[in-house]
Amino acid sequence: MKTLGLLGGMSWESTSEYYRLINKEIQDKLGGLHSASCIIHSFNFAEIALLQQKGDWKALEKMLISAAIKLEEAGAEAVVLCTNTMHKLAGAIESSINVPFIHIADAAAEAIQKHNLQTVGLTGTSFTMQETFYSARLKTYGIQTIVPSEQDQHILHNIIFEELCLGVLKESSKEACLDIFRTMENSGAQGIILGCTELPLLLQPEDTHLILFDTTRLHSKKAAAFSLRLP
Repeated sequence: MKTLGLLGGMSWESTSEYYRLINKEIQDKLGGLHSASCIIHSFNFAEIALLQQKGDWKALEKMLISAAIKLEEAGAEAVVLCTNTMHKLAGAIESSINVPFIHIADAAAEAIQKHNLQTVGLTGTSFTMQETFYSARLKTYGIQTIVPSEQDQHILHNIIFEELCLGVLKESSKEACLDIFRTMENSGAQGIILGCTELPLLLQPEDTHLILFDTTRLHSKKAAAFSLRLP
């Protein structure tokens, strides 16, 4: 079994799901008392969020690269960045380490391809929806993305930072998300990427007829497969 290095704490609510899902996947495959071999670097999310708001991505890049290198030095044989938004810095992190970087958008794209979908709705933080680092990665797989309107992006961003990152789950917020999904479906989305690792805390597959691509679960499964050397 290979040791995974998890860059977490963004937020700890979703990182705890990563830890649970990766360990569950390992146990399901190996049985008994087996669990994952992993090392976690958990950031203080308040510091990360403040730098995001300031647009200081250079400082964020330096922090994540430093943590990724420390994980590798501690014995990690792959790095898993447990957040969608910070994959904006994936290239810089990947080029600074000597072990594989398991990209969250690759996990999403592989699942979308299995369903033979060509166009999906991309939800997440404003950073993920407004910038191209995520959609461009999906495009290399032949997948087109639709993002919500500016107003709906604002709604989603606030739900994530003001509620989900604090462990607050509101039925009204779930309904707001589902309304946004329906609007994207009317624009051609065949499925929806839950492109923030907190969104699966609020939304479940049974909440909509649309296929939801839970990036937390998909990324965790891909990480566990790497650890077990599964195809």
